[in-house]
Amino acid sequence: MLDRFSAQADLYARYRIDYPPALYQWLLPQVAGRGRAWDCATGNGQVAAVLAGEFEQVDATDISANQLARAPALPNVRYQLSPAESTPFAANSFDLVTVAQALHWLEPAAFHHEARRVLRPGGVLAEWGYSFCHTDEAALNQALNRFHDETSAPYWDANRRHIAEEYAQIPFPFADVQRARFTVVRHWLVADMLGYLRSWSAAANYTRQHHGADLVALVAGELTRLWGPGKRLVTFPVFGRLGRKE
Repeated sequence: MLDRFSAQADLYARYRIDYPPALYQWLLPQVAGRGRAWDCATGNGQVAAVLAGEFEQVDATDISANQLARAPALPNVRYQLSPAESTPFAANSFDLVTVAQALHWLEPAAFHHEARRVLRPGGVLAEWGYSFCHTDEAALNQALNRFHDETSAPYWDANRRHIAEEYAQIPFPFADVQRARFTVVRHWLVADMLGYLRSWSAAANYTRQHHGADLVALVAGELTRLWGPGKRLVTFPVFGRLGRKE
């Protein structure tokens, strides 16, 4: 797994969305044990912090030290550098494994093998992500979609397509598979949207390829004009799937 987010770790921590209570209300009742959970590719610990209120022990891993440095210190959460596909955990250790908005960056088959190894019998693997957002204004949506689909398109890694496909092309070899959809709603100023866009891996790729230039500067003027001075409603579609180790 290539580290795509260390360079913009501050932006990621500030502007990336967290996940709705409804997602956890769907997931947690299906997990029999509350002993130990592993949040894989934890980033700045958004999911790990929620799981800490539900499990005795949470292990949270990532390959980015910069991201982990911004995660909240909690007494029952242990953060460590580790690739998703090969961890230091013992077999049959976890009641729950989660990976949020990151499966497409992993080697899925190897990660699924590792998740199955470390899950206890009957343990749950949950994977989720979110698609590109839309606002309450048609002209803004046109500008955002053009930036996402055209301007930034050459700078996305190829496996980012799995988000648009909601992981449909990534096999999920677990039992009792369930899928669900949720919505995250935010009220953002244009500065929030621009910060979110700058947290993209495509923006980081552009900066590397263009000697420090800012991809978002190509759309910032148009978005600022269309957005206006106030807050706007921004909606993110969230998709999830879970399965059980037999």
